[in-house]
Amino acid sequence: MRMYDIIMKKRNGGELSTEEINFFVEGYTKGEIPDYQVSALMMAVYFQKMTEQETLALTMAMADSGDTLDLSEIQGIKVDKHSTGGVGDKTSLALAPMAAACGIPVAKMSGRGLGHTGGTIDKLESFPGFTTALTRRQFVENVNRIGVAIMGQTADLAPADKKLYALRDVTATVDNMSLIASSIMSKKLAAGADAIVLDVKTGSGAFMKKEQDARALAQEMVKIGKNAGRRTIAVISDMDQPLGYAVGNALEVKEAIETLQGKGPADFVELCLTLGSRMLMAGGKADTAQEAKERLRKVIADGSALKKLAEFVEAQGGNADAVYNMGLLPAARIVRPIPAPVSGYINHITCDEVGICSLILGGGRETKESAIDLSVGLVLCKKSGDYVEAGEPLAMLHANDETRAEEAANRYLKACSIADTPRERTDFIRGILE
Repeated sequence: MRMYDIIMKKRNGGELSTEEINFFVEGYTKGEIPDYQVSALMMAVYFQKMTEQETLALTMAMADSGDTLDLSEIQGIKVDKHSTGGVGDKTSLALAPMAAACGIPVAKMSGRGLGHTGGTIDKLESFPGFTTALTRRQFVENVNRIGVAIMGQTADLAPADKKLYALRDVTATVDNMSLIASSIMSKKLAAGADAIVLDVKTGSGAFMKKEQDARALAQEMVKIGKNAGRRTIAVISDMDQPLGYAVGNALEVKEAIETLQGKGPADFVELCLTLGSRMLMAGGKADTAQEAKERLRKVIADGSALKKLAEFVEAQGGNADAVYNMGLLPAARIVRPIPAPVSGYINHITCDEVGICSLILGGGRETKESAIDLSVGLVLCKKSGDYVEAGEPLAMLHANDETRAEEAANRYLKACSIADTPRERTDFIRGILE
């Protein structure tokens, strides 16, 4: 088998066999096939697309290219949740303890953030002492004992995907639906869950800006999951403005805790209930979405979801007292309002620009080596459709540096447009694919 023939076959619109895909993935991962040949193949794929069978074969080859997590020792049906990412997306912080309190074992691998805010791991490190550096044995024991554990993603999980994505990033071949879907799903399949619930974002703060693209990606990932023998469900949700009100690591942790106390923002609660209901159904804990949502509401109302968060934090070395006393979480030195320049209705908040504000304040990473300030960020006071009086705060800024605070405040003002009439409200959940 020669790489030259594989490139030419795909260039001419042919369908690659599973053996041909395995050959190039294995050879590239080992360094036996050069970048320039794989670049040529990725460009051929970009223009000629991939069939359903090719996409599955690529996903499985990347999933099998390194370590895979064996979760067979964990009791029950393991359900993983994945989000395509956005601004203020702290869903796992509330949803994992909610699902665990309902009897769904949550064994999750998460990464650190590169961009406007930290990833799930960075946010959890707002709890003093918290660590995701668990051995596989500790990970399994924690899930069996308390129902939830989150560990850092190993470097050897789907290494072919990391290498291939880095190449696609510099050769203008990222934007292909099959390649995007296989990249995401290879890591999910390698992580060993029995079922996968996907939160696919759409809007100005999402990777997929257009709803039709988000829907196409969701369909592609559901097909891959089902073809790989995993129950897979996708929820398409709005990311045209930040999720909830808090943007920033410790601030998002506080909002997740408030949600588990029954005081969460409406959009965030709706998302947790929608995703959580699908997790419960996939895990055999409920027959209908309505029944599942009632169970999730119950574990919030009776305090068992909040207690589960405290157990989870303590089991991973963190100070569980911070769950009940949020004053123990990191707090910024400067807290000041961003006043509205005029009166009117919030017409639009450019979501990715709000993320940049958090990055300016130090809440995210510009490079992998950047240090994150867990205390900084923004808490929105008004969202799209709300009325604001001139001088009223649009958001509260949490900062540790005056210069950065001023820059972020000016940027936030430019991200908000105010109109004389209210905008038409749209559905927050745009669709569910099962």
